[in-house]
Amino acid sequence: MRYFQLLLLLSILVACKNNPSEESVSSEETTVAETSNNPLIYPEETHFKSLRQITFGGDNAEAYWSFDDQQLLFQSNYTEWGVECDQMFLMNVNESFESTKPPMISTGNGRTTCGYFLPDNKHFVYASTHLVDENCPEVPLRENGKYVWPVYDSFDIFVADLEGNITGQLTNQPGYDAEATVSPKGDKIVFTSTRSGDLELYTMNIDGSDVKQITDQLGYDGGAFFSPDGTQLIFRSSRPKTEEEIKEYKELLAQGLVQPTNMELFICNADGSDLRQLTNLGNANWSPFFHPSGEKILFSSNFEAERGFPFNLYMIDVDGKNLTRITHGETFDAFPVFSNDGKHLIFSSNRNNGGNRDTNLFIAEWQD
Repeated sequence: MRYFQLLLLLSILVACKNNPSEESVSSEETTVAETSNNPLIYPEETHFKSLRQITFGGDNAEAYWSFDDQQLLFQSNYTEWGVECDQMFLMNVNESFESTKPPMISTGNGRTTCGYFLPDNKHFVYASTHLVDENCPEVPLRENGKYVWPVYDSFDIFVADLEGNITGQLTNQPGYDAEATVSPKGDKIVFTSTRSGDLELYTMNIDGSDVKQITDQLGYDGGAFFSPDGTQLIFRSSRPKTEEEIKEYKELLAQGLVQPTNMELFICNADGSDLRQLTNLGNANWSPFFHPSGEKILFSSNFEAERGFPFNLYMIDVDGKNLTRITHGETFDAFPVFSNDGKHLIFSSNRNNGGNRDTNLFIAEWQD
């Protein structure tokens, strides 16, 4: 999930645009609605009935709702909040932070990622490197001239309360364990791990028991989310195909690195069965999340971009049809997450940042 590295694609990624052969993008006609009076909403963004900015500086992303939709947790590296790299923060749903600081609910040590509420609304899971090193780990960005992500083997998954006290550790295997999200049913966690020697998806009970491997094909499988009924998983994957790609992937992974510039979306049952590729768009398709109906996927992509950016939000049916563009920015929109009642959407965006690189959180009132 490591959002900060993907944001850097906006300024350093040079990618060739792949024209999908079987899929076309529709863009809904502009309608006269409440959006006309909101400068945060672009005219074509007709699914946003209203839009409210939450943060106003730094890189803020991966915001997830409590099960009762009353709170959100998110990660930020905003230096004015006293952090040097991503840490976890908590907010009430009606708050914003233009001149105030939200409470930090991670330890403040190491680097954290991918916080997600547990069903009791009093605890959350997240990954952290703090057991290995209290300092922020280095962030390599280039390897042999190519853009890379670090896959820190110091990440493990923890449970904490909303005061930041760690109450449990769910993983202790050697290697990378992160990207944990919780089923809406409240019974399972899906996460990404290198415990098999490759980046695969696993599920476990919310107490860490009954770990099961879900994917087993070579390549990076990650950023998985459950469907609203908990029966399916949607995730991004970067799977090498040619001998050269396979060799390069294995060599980079041995160094704790991956290349995220070509990713497609895959969907499967929660036990890994009926796996199929959902998109074949080219470039980077990622941060997928189920529409409340369970029949569509909202995701971020730069497949229409000529130079690697912009990233915009798109929606597609679970059968791969009816691809529709949702946002119409010129920089970066990603990490869309619906509230459990389906009425609101939170996402990260570069809009309204004064032309700098800050990425902030926005909550939209959603209309189909």
